[in-house]
Amino acid sequence: MRRSEGRVLTTHTGSLPRPPELTRLYARRSRGETVSPGELEAAGQAALHWVVGKQAEAGIDIANNGEQQRDSFVLYVRDRLSGLGGTWQRRQRADVERYPIFKRQTFDAATVKESVDDISGLTKALGEVRYLDAAPVAKECADFLAALDQNRADFAETFLTAPSPGMVSAIVRNEHYPSEEAYLAALAEALRVEYETIVSNGFLLQLDCPDLARERHNTYQDRPIDEFLAFGCRVVDAINHALRNIARERVRMHVCWGNYEGPHDCDVPLKEIVPVLRRAKVGGFVLPFANPRHAHEFRCVKDLVGADQVIVAGVIDTTTNYVEHPEVVADRLERVARILGDPSRVLAGTDCGFETIAGKGRVAQDIAWAKLAALSEGAELATRRLF
Repeated sequence: MRRSEGRVLTTHTGSLPRPPELTRLYARRSRGETVSPGELEAAGQAALHWVVGKQAEAGIDIANNGEQQRDSFVLYVRDRLSGLGGTWQRRQRADVERYPIFKRQTFDAATVKESVDDISGLTKALGEVRYLDAAPVAKECADFLAALDQNRADFAETFLTAPSPGMVSAIVRNEHYPSEEAYLAALAEALRVEYETIVSNGFLLQLDCPDLARERHNTYQDRPIDEFLAFGCRVVDAINHALRNIARERVRMHVCWGNYEGPHDCDVPLKEIVPVLRRAKVGGFVLPFANPRHAHEFRCVKDLVGADQVIVAGVIDTTTNYVEHPEVVADRLERVARILGDPSRVLAGTDCGFETIAGKGRVAQDIAWAKLAALSEGAELATRRLF
């Protein structure tokens, strides 16, 4: 995993805006409409090549495939696992439930957009969960490598994302395994195929683990904090087992409280989950420090990030159409560097993805690219001050 040797490197958390025509195809498929696999494949390939070029234009140093060939950062795994069936509806977030006017406005706004449904129609684990075939993830890797070559992209490093077993357990209800621990172990062993395939193809692995923060105000919203923290420990232990064949410096862990514009006043404080995150055998963390609810928590990095780890500091908010001033970006990076005491272990990133679920993004496509350009400009300012 590259460090910011001599200058602050830029990256992001994975999901980038999808072209409207690709989003429409994912939304239609989500509604149960027939979508031609060939049409979806062609649209995904075109979007992949487009997004590689857009990252290069924006000055991103550590890039990925933008998750263009997936309908979501996590929902896509349903097509790659055995033992799934039936449907259920996931409960709403606690902070949204507290504000009925906001909840109604959010629901009304969602009905007029083409998007993939991430609440109703979710599936269950009804049998043994296994990874069916490594071919889909291997193809993603091969397609990304081809896009990098054809676009002559010269990035410092590249990464691909994959969800944590805890996040999958949150959207795929267990109705087969005797315990949550057994279920997490099965999911981790299945997802290990994806993790190892990504790394074996030369990419960094980013584990998307919003479950380690967000599930406090979702699945565990009515339960004691200790039960949620115990869940987090079980998830991290399962992750560590799944990563047993991967060098820790090839893995970074993204944790957030949900990529949505909302109150977030039920979010668990970062300091509460630091002991859980420190158990993870990873080379670094990707955390949000730009949004109004968690901007102050950059102070926690001194207790979380070890001497051999890096921090990708989220200094761009992915839920607002404000374009951050480069000076603001630089200030945020400098604060993190001062707390950590080593600017070489600080990278510039975004709070979360711009479109973690197809059609659900709040930021207009052209503004998203302007935000990434501001990220690069701010990193240059911070470089002149820190190095």
